[in-house]
Amino acid sequence: MKTIFIVMDSLNRHYLNSYGFPKVNTPNLDRLAERGVVFDNHYAGSLPCMPARREMMTGRLCFLEAPWGPIEPWDDCLPVELRRQKGVYSHMVTDHYHYFHSGGEAYHTLFDSWEFERGQEGDQWHPLVKEPELPEFIGKNRRPYWVNRKFTDLEDEEEYPTPRCFMRGMEFLDNNFREDNWHLHLEVFDPHEPFVCPKKYRDLYQDTWEEPYHFDWPPYREVKEGAEAVEHIRKSYAGVLTMADFWLGKFLDKMDELDLWKDTVLILTTDHGHLLGEHGYWAKNYMFDYQELVHIPLIMCTPETGFCHKRISALTAAMDLMPTIMDLHGGEIPDGVHGTSLVPLISGQTDQLHDAVLYGYFGKDINLFDGRYSYCRQPAEGSIVYHHTLMPRNTKDFLEREILAKAEFGQFLEHSHGISQMRIQAVSHRHKNAPDCHLIYDIQNDPGQARPVHDPELEHGLMKKMAELLRRYGAPDCQFERTGLDRI
Repeated sequence: MKTIFIVMDSLNRHYLNSYGFPKVNTPNLDRLAERGVVFDNHYAGSLPCMPARREMMTGRLCFLEAPWGPIEPWDDCLPVELRRQKGVYSHMVTDHYHYFHSGGEAYHTLFDSWEFERGQEGDQWHPLVKEPELPEFIGKNRRPYWVNRKFTDLEDEEEYPTPRCFMRGMEFLDNNFREDNWHLHLEVFDPHEPFVCPKKYRDLYQDTWEEPYHFDWPPYREVKEGAEAVEHIRKSYAGVLTMADFWLGKFLDKMDELDLWKDTVLILTTDHGHLLGEHGYWAKNYMFDYQELVHIPLIMCTPETGFCHKRISALTAAMDLMPTIMDLHGGEIPDGVHGTSLVPLISGQTDQLHDAVLYGYFGKDINLFDGRYSYCRQPAEGSIVYHHTLMPRNTKDFLEREILAKAEFGQFLEHSHGISQMRIQAVSHRHKNAPDCHLIYDIQNDPGQARPVHDPELEHGLMKKMAELLRRYGAPDCQFERTGLDRI
């Protein structure tokens, strides 16, 4: 068995033709959808970037136990289990620089080999002592971004990290297509912001931005800019997505050339969506977890599904990806994995895996979706949540010494293989502009989430289901206490 797992960061489902939104030119994502199986009700779990990746590696809802951070010593991880159980060779190609900066430790070393293409977003790559010259700009700003731009020909797409990742992926195929029993993890940062690409891709969308300031990286806040700025950012996102799609197409051409479809499974997905002015917000993380952020694409092609253009409406989740790949290689799914293999859905052995799924951020709201209703359970103001770790790192460095000095040590998690953890106290927070109630939306009849549902009996049922799932997944006691849910 050969498996290829492609992750595109911030890939908006509501920008894809294959999901009924003909906004962007993505012929190669369409090509995948026609060849294989499109999952119509696939959901994110742990958010944002690194929690999502830890979940993809472990099949666990990591946001219930920890925020952004490294792989932990008790984590049963996909590449390690594939190698241990079935002797599978795994290789990572990525330009996602968070794997190589603080807070992303121990991910890439899970693989037998790995390649890192430099230069995305705030990747601290090119050395430059002198301050770079900056244009007048609005939005986010990181010094490494402007430094890296200085050393890049922005009209040469082969200097962009995402095209280079697909090139490395094609090299892997050329070198290994005759072999069996391998897993390729091919991950590209695009279409994540900043939304930069050669002009020819923006021209496809008639981007006529001529304001006197530079704007390609929206701030993480409510939209204060005018309609022209929103339109410019949406067209810039479209251009970056089309560039990524073009290079995906080259990778698919290589699979055609090498006749790999006959014995290879390809899975393509993302970590989360990204708001481009929808609901009056830019980006992600701080606002209510709208469907545009958590209802994400998943496409799967197997030798048996060649050009079947099948659609699956069953509820699926990011936690299902790890057990799916284990199953494809004939491995046993480790105890403690929350997800379920998607293979029975693909093969028609079942038509349902989950009656509801959970998603959210560490310390923020816990959300549930049952196929019709979304339910946002907000924590009590000032309530305590615990970060469980033996790798106390965040995106900048080790956690502050005064915080670590107060940490407790013990076995607080059910699935830690007898390994004690550091338990660090943190304070819960609600999403921005949160109301005083726990939000319910009828997604079937109100997909834009404009009209909250107020129904005590319905909420009671959703609350019971959320508590049941938290118990099933071994959530720490603090998750029940801070949200007012019953542990028993």
